[in-house]
Amino acid sequence: MRKLIALLLVLGLAVFSGNFVYAQDADGEGTEQMEGTDSTAAEEAPVEEAAPEPEPETVVASSEEAGEAPSGYQVLKKYFIDGDWRFMSFVLICLILGLAFCIERIITLNIATTNTDKLLARIDENLKSGDVQGAMEVCKSTQGPTASILYEGLKNADEGPEAVEKAIVSYGSVQMGLLEKGLVWISLFIAIAPMLGFMGTVIGMIQAFDRIEAVGDLSPSVVAGGIKVALLTTVFGLISAIILQIFYNYIVSKIDGIVNKMEDASIALVDIMAANNIFKK
Repeated sequence: MRKLIALLLVLGLAVFSGNFVYAQDADGEGTEQMEGTDSTAAEEAPVEEAAPEPEPETVVASSEEAGEAPSGYQVLKKYFIDGDWRFMSFVLICLILGLAFCIERIITLNIATTNTDKLLARIDENLKSGDVQGAMEVCKSTQGPTASILYEGLKNADEGPEAVEKAIVSYGSVQMGLLEKGLVWISLFIAIAPMLGFMGTVIGMIQAFDRIEAVGDLSPSVVAGGIKVALLTTVFGLISAIILQIFYNYIVSKIDGIVNKMEDASIALVDIMAANNIFKK
């Protein structure tokens, strides 16, 4: 699990840092090109006064680029940079870590899902012939918490039905803890992501008022720019929390389904053992 989380964290940070560097490189190339065109224009100006002809071409090119609808990824990257990376990075880290825990839980729960009907049928075949050890081997060879609980019940078959039920209940609580492992961290990231966004918003509003105080004029341009940057952190934090909340609810429903199957299989095991006269008097 730790290797999976570390791998996902490294990949997420690598993609984010690569995109951020790419944006900076693109800005650097744009400034270099503008400086190059300015230098060539300055060199050609003494020779011909009508030298600045490339400007209409650049305007046309920029208008063509502006005419194309930007992709969702480009818009998201633009808003991420506009929202001040110092606050947006913390929200992004919460999203990456939360998704890592969610993916780990989903994979673990899918592996833990067992076909209880088929498992009980194989146990019933062994118990009909009185082969308790064979039924225990069937549970050993089957993955998942349901098989582990049934194994604990079969192991206490010599002590009567009450001991079997007690062993199933005791070991069932242990398996419940293993199934819910990591949910605390997911809920933590769900709560922290919007809080970090709100903190960025409050700090951005403070900076906006500082600009107003420095300028000495309540102009719409000064206020709107600061408020826009401040609100972007809140939006990104809420989106991150919504995504993690959807995964969290799916994981909880998956755990509930596994627990219900565990309870049904435990009751069915006791009935099968009683029908095959496994309990010794």
